[in-house]
Amino acid sequence: MLIDGVFSGGGIKGFALIGAYEAVERRGFRFCRVAGTSAGSIVASLVAAGYTSAEMRGLLDELNLEKLLDSRKLLLPSPLTKWLLLYWKMGLYKGDALEAWIAEKLALKGLRTFGDLPPETLRIVASDLSNGRMVILPDDLPKYGLSPASFSIAKAVRMSCSIPYFFEPVKLTDASGTNILVDGGVLSNFPMWLFDRENVKKVRPVLGIKLSHDPENHPKHKIKNAIQLFEALFETMKDAHDARYIARKHARNIIFIPTSGVLATEFELTEEKKDLLIKHGRDCAEFFFRKWSY
Repeated sequence: MLIDGVFSGGGIKGFALIGAYEAVERRGFRFCRVAGTSAGSIVASLVAAGYTSAEMRGLLDELNLEKLLDSRKLLLPSPLTKWLLLYWKMGLYKGDALEAWIAEKLALKGLRTFGDLPPETLRIVASDLSNGRMVILPDDLPKYGLSPASFSIAKAVRMSCSIPYFFEPVKLTDASGTNILVDGGVLSNFPMWLFDRENVKKVRPVLGIKLSHDPENHPKHKIKNAIQLFEALFETMKDAHDARYIARKHARNIIFIPTSGVLATEFELTEEKKDLLIKHGRDCAEFFFRKWSY
């Protein structure tokens, strides 16, 4: 049975999305259209390319995550020069290695640009900080004078995964100047609204996979210091836009995968933790499917 799917952001915790995708396949569902933010954009792009969950696991098993942390080489390494580099480049790591890895894996399936896919098959969310707006790729590319058909899917994924201050932002130049684009999760970490809109009849069921608790059972933030305040502030801002769409009638079509205890930027994740995340995602999805009626 064909369905549409939406994958949320969550950084390294995105391994759990692969486990959920495995459960989706076991139930005989196949994705027709997919959308995603940040880590979800990686999984969505691989799904659009035709990768199975088993193939995704194989790709990630052979990947050394720390190789994606491509910091710039410094002639005079010191704490001061590192901070100056962060100040000017706006990110600890370039993000080029991530983009190259995605491009390589998509190319193995004959996928390079959005023109290689039927319209609306894949949509990716990024955040344009220069203009203060959400960007849906490839839909919004003409606003920057760019052709969707020739735009690199790997570049779009790179934009969506540019965690502020962690990866350097992507710069797009148009007639108005240079625009700074970062992680789509800043404005919409779970773009289920792309396929599941009010008063619009759905062509097929829409399934969301979200790396968080069900809003009804979300644990209260513990805020006792400035760091915890920042964490709670960022998470609240990140989820605020999407929360209004996760009403009860939408929540029944979402697989919630709580992933507390794992940091989004934990690139030194052990093999054991990877396997546990994948298993956790699969278990949450299997539990969901026992009661899902579409």
